[in-house]
Amino acid sequence: MRQRFFKLMEKEGARSVLASILSILVGLLVGCVIVLIVGFSSADISLSGAWDGIRIILGGIFSTGRDAAGQLTFGFNPTNIGNMLFRAAPLIMTGLSVAVAFKTGLFNIGAPGQYLMGTMATLMLALGIPSEVVPPALIWIIAFLGGCLAGALWGAIPGLLKAFLNINEVLACIMTNWLAANLVTWMFDISNFKNVVENTKSGYIYKTTFNGVATPKMGLDKLFPNSQVNMGIIIAIVIAIVMFVIMNKTTFGYQLKACGANRHAARYAGIHDKRNIVLSMALAGALSAAGASLYYLSGNTEFFWSTYQSLPVIGFNGIPVALLAISNPIGVIFTGCFMSMLDVAGMQLTNLTAYNEYITDVIIATIVYLSAFSLVIKMFITGRKKRKEKNAAAAAHTEEPKDEKGGEDA
Repeated sequence: MRQRFFKLMEKEGARSVLASILSILVGLLVGCVIVLIVGFSSADISLSGAWDGIRIILGGIFSTGRDAAGQLTFGFNPTNIGNMLFRAAPLIMTGLSVAVAFKTGLFNIGAPGQYLMGTMATLMLALGIPSEVVPPALIWIIAFLGGCLAGALWGAIPGLLKAFLNINEVLACIMTNWLAANLVTWMFDISNFKNVVENTKSGYIYKTTFNGVATPKMGLDKLFPNSQVNMGIIIAIVIAIVMFVIMNKTTFGYQLKACGANRHAARYAGIHDKRNIVLSMALAGALSAAGASLYYLSGNTEFFWSTYQSLPVIGFNGIPVALLAISNPIGVIFTGCFMSMLDVAGMQLTNLTAYNEYITDVIIATIVYLSAFSLVIKMFITGRKKRKEKNAAAAAHTEEPKDEKGGEDA
C-alpha cells in the first residue's frame, strides 16, 4: 500500500491534488482554532457553542437548523446545496479568469474590474432592451455576450500595456480595477436603471426580472427547492470543460502556455508572444465578466451601484480558487464549489450561533489565505521527492561491484 502511494506521488497531478487537499485541511484546522479561541473569550458563547461553531465550519452545508431541544441537526439540505451551486458559478468563472492568465505567465489581479465592467454591460443590456419587442431569451443571450465582450475589452488594456510597453500587469490591473469601479458608479448614477419602485432600494439597480429576463432553472429548482440555483452552474461547468480542451488540446492553448513558460523562447520558435499576451488577458477578462453575467442574469440578485466603496470580493476570491486548482480548469470547478461551501457555512454560522458576521468573515478569510499555500506545499513535496531520488542514486552508485581484479584497469 505504501509503495502504491509513493508510486502515485511520482505523478505531477497527484502531487498537485495532495498539496491542495493538505492546504485546505490546514486552513479548516486554523479556522476551527479561531472559533475555539473566540468561543472561550466571549461571555455569550459557551463551550457547546464553540463546538457547534466547529461543526458548522466543517459541515455547514448539511446543517438543517435546530431541533425542539435547541440542538443542531444535520442531513441533506437541498436549499443550502442549491445556494452553494448558485454562488459557485461566478467563483468558477473568476477562478478560470485567473487560471488562464497564470498559464500565460500573467497574474490577473484585475478580475474585480473586469467583473464590474461585465456587470454594467450585462445589466444595461438586460434592462435597456424592451422585452415587448425582443424575446427575453434573446435579450439574455445578448446581455451575456455583451457582458463578456465588455470584460474582454477591459482585460485587454493591461495585456496591451504588458505586451507593447512592458508595464507590469499587476500595476496595470490595479489601476483598471479602480477605474472600472468609478466608471461603473458614474454610469449607473446618470442612468435610469436605479430602483425607484422600492423607495428603500434606490441605491440598487433593478433585478433583470423587472424586464422579464432571467436564467432558466432547467428543473434544478425542483431538485433544490427554495434555493437560488439555476442553469448558471451548468453553463459555468461547460465553459470550464471547454477551457480545459482549449488549453490542453489546441494549438492556441499550447502557444499561450509556451509564452507563459518562456516568452523569449516562444518568440524564437515563431509564436507571436505579444498577440498571445493580449489575447490571454482579453480571454481572462471575458471569463471574469461571464461570472458577473451569470450572477446578475439570474433575476434574483440586485446590484448595489455605489461600487466605489469597495471592489467586488468575488473577483479577488478567484485567486485562491485558481491557486487551489493549480490553474487546472477542471480543478477550478471543485475549488469554486469549495469556496462557495465556505460562504454558505459562514451564513449558517451567523444564523445558528452567537458568532457575529465579522468573525465569520475572519474565519473564511483565514481559510482562504492558508488555502493559497497549496503551491508552497507542492514545492515541499516535490523537493522531498527529489532529495530521496538523489540519495537513492548516490547509494546505488557507492554499492556498484568492482571488477574481478578488485581495482581499476591498468
